[in-house]
Amino acid sequence: MATISSLGAGTSMSSTLSTLYDGLENAEKTKLTPITAQQTSYKAKLTAWDVVKTALNKVQTASDALKNTSAIATAKVTSTNSAFTATLGNSATAGTYSIEVTALAASQSLLSPVVASKDTDLGNSNMSSRTITIAQPGQTTPMTVTLAADKTSLADVRDAINAKQGSVTASIIKADDNSYYLALTSRDSGTKNAMTVSTDDAELAKYISYDATGAGTSKMTQQVEAADAKLEINGIEITRSSNTITDATDGLTLTLTKTNVGSPETLTVAKDNTAMTAAIQAYVDAYNSLQTTISSQTKYTAVDQGTDSQDSSNGDLLGDGTLRNIQTRLRSMLSTSQGTGSLNTLSQMGITQDVSGKLTVDSTKLDKALTENSADVVSFLSGDGSTTGFATQTSALLTSILGTDGSLQNATDGINKTLKKLNDDYDRVNAQITVTMARYKTQFTSLSTLISSLDSTASYLTQQFNAMSSSS
Repeated sequence: MATISSLGAGTSMSSTLSTLYDGLENAEKTKLTPITAQQTSYKAKLTAWDVVKTALNKVQTASDALKNTSAIATAKVTSTNSAFTATLGNSATAGTYSIEVTALAASQSLLSPVVASKDTDLGNSNMSSRTITIAQPGQTTPMTVTLAADKTSLADVRDAINAKQGSVTASIIKADDNSYYLALTSRDSGTKNAMTVSTDDAELAKYISYDATGAGTSKMTQQVEAADAKLEINGIEITRSSNTITDATDGLTLTLTKTNVGSPETLTVAKDNTAMTAAIQAYVDAYNSLQTTISSQTKYTAVDQGTDSQDSSNGDLLGDGTLRNIQTRLRSMLSTSQGTGSLNTLSQMGITQDVSGKLTVDSTKLDKALTENSADVVSFLSGDGSTTGFATQTSALLTSILGTDGSLQNATDGINKTLKKLNDDYDRVNAQITVTMARYKTQFTSLSTLISSLDSTASYLTQQFNAMSSSS
């Protein structure tokens, strides 16, 4: 705001008026001080909540990883094998297996007689349509393909079969410019997927037909025989239609690559607690970091008796009920009993809470729990994967807290609403100060003008009196 001297006042009183005007202006501006102090405080609260949110997100990330126990292997393959590869699931247990692969599974492949052109129709031209039927023991309903009168070439048959996207695929093999073959291959391996191919078109059957029993027409030749995988695990004979075997041993998937008749290989599965231990430690670290953050944001420093103001080092969320509620809810999860096995609490796994509320890990006790009761640890952490389990419930709680309608969002929305009101209050009070100072400006300008006029009159009278004294 302008001072009196800038308003044209040049009297002997201008300095005094200017000082008085500035004093009034400073006094008016003090009305804004409580508002700006509150604005600063609430902006600091917003920043503090951002810090807390970051810490909570880290705990949720750790919880999500911990509840996904199926992705954390509790065992590992320590042997080197060439006839097969082994993949371990979450339920795999330590053990040693003798495995001998005696036969590999194979998908049947059939080949038609040679045809001079892949685009020449092969069917009976007097038939308006015909049907190709491909039956397999493993399929409840045979595949049927209907062909129009002008759609009976090898290319037409291939396209019609592939359009079904069923259990058989078709392709054309070109030997030379005048030699084409149609190949049919079972999509899945095993004897239950062996094909019987027939058609009601006698002309087309000269190229597209196969019956291993000899009861029907067989113009196609078998290039690869349908076969099942056969192996022995610890002397037990096992037969499967696929080379990928998932149900022979709990938690163990075998992928057969070659036979080793007479030379069985040893598969060794050993416990591996590394990943699970790391996931548990990551949660403990994230949880402890959150406790440090909360302690910092709610810090209280006692002041000397008789002091009017609080210590400047106090946390920006000191006394905040929402933050305390979040902390209490997370802490209550630590003592909740979970699972149905021998391990129902964190403390039974070596994870305890100290007096400051932080977690500590007894690595020896934890390793023992993972080694001797891995299934119970998984049950405790994951539960049913949706409503039960420590990590599952903790993750769900944090999702609720951090959600768009969660307690953290509600807290920050309330602060932003207050800040908007404070901004409006600031603008309103500042506008009032502007009006008040404008009124003072008018009054002080008038006063300055009056004083200037009186000074001029006084100067004139003084000159007149001096002139009269000189003439007398």
